[in-house]
Amino acid sequence: MLHLLVADGNDRSGRADHVSGTGVTSAEAYAEVLRQISPGVGCTLINPADADAALSPGTTLAGFDALFLTGSTLHVCNESEAVRRQIALVRDALAAGLPIFGSCWGVQVAAVVAGGHAARNPKGPEYGFSRDLVRTEAGRAHPLLAGRGERFDAPALHLDAVITPPAHATVLAGNGVLSVQAIEIRHGAGVFWGTQYHPELDLDALAAMLRLSADAVVAAGALPDRAAVEAYAADLCRIHANPEGQRDLIARHRLGPELLEPARRRAEIGNFLDRLVRPRVEAAA
Repeated sequence: MLHLLVADGNDRSGRADHVSGTGVTSAEAYAEVLRQISPGVGCTLINPADADAALSPGTTLAGFDALFLTGSTLHVCNESEAVRRQIALVRDALAAGLPIFGSCWGVQVAAVVAGGHAARNPKGPEYGFSRDLVRTEAGRAHPLLAGRGERFDAPALHLDAVITPPAHATVLAGNGVLSVQAIEIRHGAGVFWGTQYHPELDLDALAAMLRLSADAVVAAGALPDRAAVEAYAADLCRIHANPEGQRDLIARHRLGPELLEPARRRAEIGNFLDRLVRPRVEAAA
């Protein structure tokens, strides 16, 4: 059985907001997705933004097979104590040789640890979906993107992004909004695979996140007002609940199989577990 450590990127306020909108924390939701992808995995959840966060007595990073980083409402460029503590966790995990996967916030933290730069994306945010993602030449052969087409869409929700990748990183995919949408970072003894988009988000979870971010979505001009955000979120929930009965909505919102089929939408997470984590565990056995 794999033993996975899931780090919630939010501080206490962000976690409370997430629970109010979805009923669970980001880490709890991520752990459930991991269990669905790989039944039987063991997940330990931590909140590294908190000053009092700690692993159980006698437990170390070396006792886990991989670390997962969720999204966050924090901004890595702010360098608050909550941010610094998460940077320290990723630095320690990489030094320990622990494989790491991160979505959105996780990519930004890992890039900063390895010497890159993350900040507000000058080309603007992505709310809803990253469209027309294109694999780089390196990405075409990389196992993180195994099963992905030359172009694909993915759930997304971000203002910040990796602006300058670390010197020894390999960019695997990008689009017209952001050149760093998927990346491998090798730093010290560790390796990080991650995506700026959110392969872990089902459509109903994405809808909940859009509702929580409604003011920012409107301010960015992605949708005209809060009513439009609610209507869009409601459509996504209808599609999630009954995709077979919502063909008109699916066509209107341009949702292909890579967004509608869980196994395809979550491909990067499954690839990380199957192509990186399990081989390492088996080699060490």
